Amino acid sequence: MEEYINILYEIPLNYWIALGIFTLFLIIQLYYYFKYYNRIIRYNKKAENIQYSRKVPPVSIIICAQNEADNLEKFLPAVLEQNYPKYEVIVVNDGSTDQTNTLLEKLDKKYAHLHHTFLPTDAKYTSRKKMCINLGINKAQYDHLLLLDADCEPTNKNWIHSIMQNYTDGTDIVLGYSKVNEEDGFVNKIIRYDSITSAMSYFGYAIQGKTYKGTSRNISYKKNLYYENKAFSSHLNLILGDDNLFIQEVATPTNTKVVFSPQSITVSHRKDTLKSFLYQKELLLKTTKKYKKNILASISFEYITRIFFYLIFTFLLILFLCKQEWILAGITALLFLFRYITQVNIIRKSATLLSEKPLFLLIPILDIAIPLISLYLLTIGQIGSKDDAMWR
Repeated sequence: MEEYINILYEIPLNYWIALGIFTLFLIIQLYYYFKYYNRIIRYNKKAENIQYSRKVPPVSIIICAQNEADNLEKFLPAVLEQNYPKYEVIVVNDGSTDQTNTLLEKLDKKYAHLHHTFLPTDAKYTSRKKMCINLGINKAQYDHLLLLDADCEPTNKNWIHSIMQNYTDGTDIVLGYSKVNEEDGFVNKIIRYDSITSAMSYFGYAIQGKTYKGTSRNISYKKNLYYENKAFSSHLNLILGDDNLFIQEVATPTNTKVVFSPQSITVSHRKDTLKSFLYQKELLLKTTKKYKKNILASISFEYITRIFFYLIFTFLLILFLCKQEWILAGITALLFLFRYITQVNIIRKSATLLSEKPLFLLIPILDIAIPLISLYLLTIGQIGSKDDAMWR
């Protein structure tokens, strides 16, 4: 024993300091996982205490579509044939040049609760989608709204009910989850991992009373919030913002509920390439600059500490192995393994609740890839033009 103690004393002090810094970043990362990212797990354990409305309100479902004839033909019937007492579906055609209008006119004859309008092709707006949403809301006859993208489909016929039953007294916003359809390829894995961890974050913050976003692929709010807060007026100069900046403006610590039961989930069938995914992230990052300062600081701090955690781990492990400091190398590896096991356990349980498949072996790669991609796009990277219109 004395021999081992002497070995520890012989280790340079700066090595211990470096290991201490690495441990500090580990503690910060674990704080986020236990404070926010495992919130849906804890929330689900208390599911029996969640109150639901016995009488569900009528709802207007708004779908914006630009050249989405194929997707509308595949997925719109699943929206129109829901087990729900009173609702309407409004499709806003954004100047489509495909068969969207012909398809809508055909479905119009079969479904009386389907309505559609359009935004002219020559209309000039920074965000055509926001204008389409505005048209849909102005046409909506009911006070409760439910938004969905044209490439999304409900997982079952009780989707609307599972969302709307959350409107109890004091509830103005309901955040749902939309999973990305599983396909082959590494890009799809990045997108799915980003979708899962993003939901873990914004659901976790919302449960804590710090709502900062939802997804336009499955989100509901009351119409009066839109008009009382002057719609999207504070961020009309941005392409995105309809499902994060707007929600931040209207959310309070008590007026938002989250739902991720299997019946409430939608599936997005978008066909993303790496370039389109990066462009989407770039546009999203432009909206984060307008986040509330405390939310922006919290999210950014997690990203920064995550990057430093991986960088310091790599540096220390190589250093200690080269210097033959086997004890320190072992401690470093064990600390990393502890975070990985904690991370995998929380992501696995959360992914299961979100009806997703966790990506165990790829987690370290995907986990560092997301903040590095964001850092790249915030600094030297630029995928698209600032003037491009973007939908999803």
